[in-house]
Amino acid sequence: MRLDPLGHYSDTATRSASVVIGSYSTSFGLACLILGAKERRHIENIYALVRVADEVVDGAAAAAGLNADAVCWQLDNLEAETERAMGCGYSTNMVVHAFALTARTTGIGTDLTRPFFESMRTDVLKTVHSADTLAAYIYGSAEVVGLMCLKVFQSMKGATGGHDAELVHAARSLGAAFQKVNFLRDLGADSADLGRFYFPGLDPAAFNDGHKHELLDDIRSDLAAARAGMVFLAPPARRAVRLAHDLFLTLVDRIEKVPAAELAQGRVRVPGWHKAFICLRVLVNAGPSSITKELPQVVSS
Repeated sequence: MRLDPLGHYSDTATRSASVVIGSYSTSFGLACLILGAKERRHIENIYALVRVADEVVDGAAAAAGLNADAVCWQLDNLEAETERAMGCGYSTNMVVHAFALTARTTGIGTDLTRPFFESMRTDVLKTVHSADTLAAYIYGSAEVVGLMCLKVFQSMKGATGGHDAELVHAARSLGAAFQKVNFLRDLGADSADLGRFYFPGLDPAAFNDGHKHELLDDIRSDLAAARAGMVFLAPPARRAVRLAHDLFLTLVDRIEKVPAAELAQGRVRVPGWHKAFICLRVLVNAGPSSITKELPQVVSS
């Protein structure tokens, strides 16, 4: 029997998205493993597009010798191709095709993709932020990604209805917390290598423990808001989001122990063994059925 050509292509595209998340993020990859196969593919499809856009801005494009104008051209084309695929359900770019499948299935629209690409362009064109421009940047670069994932989670069986406002606030808060943590982790590289200064009025050269604790308090507040909304998610989504939350909370705790003067010297990380322990803790707290169903696939991956 001849294979369905679109189905075969779409399956291949989603596998390519899984390769992207496996290569670029162990934390999100680990959290995805707790989800069912269908939802895991959707989250991987979202992350893959986000990662490709991020590499245009910060990684591969610059390494290939592209200047700012060429990077913006690539972003414009990636956004245009994404919108075309969201409309027609097909792209020659497999990562875009995979994302479009998820967008069309879960209801992700241009109200979320356009702010995301706008923030990506901001990274190319703007190096110093005010409070207003930083808020807009965080919304587009991180909060909308949380809202995209929320679209997936709301389509799952077992989700609690009637709590959209709480879920939206939680998703945005979690995305914002992740982004702010990354700002702190990359404080030195962002300023020295990329010439970017995200925190308004804060000179990385004068960064001190007072600044660090103020920022960490803000991040902890975001994480608490995210945690409050998790109870309205379907159990598998709740566990996956809790794992991602706990991984970043652990990172916050590790950052807190590093003197401010040393943060710019290297990237703070959570060791692999500690991530595995956090994963096991989340599954144990979820109950025996979760350990039986989910731990084997996490360990074998």
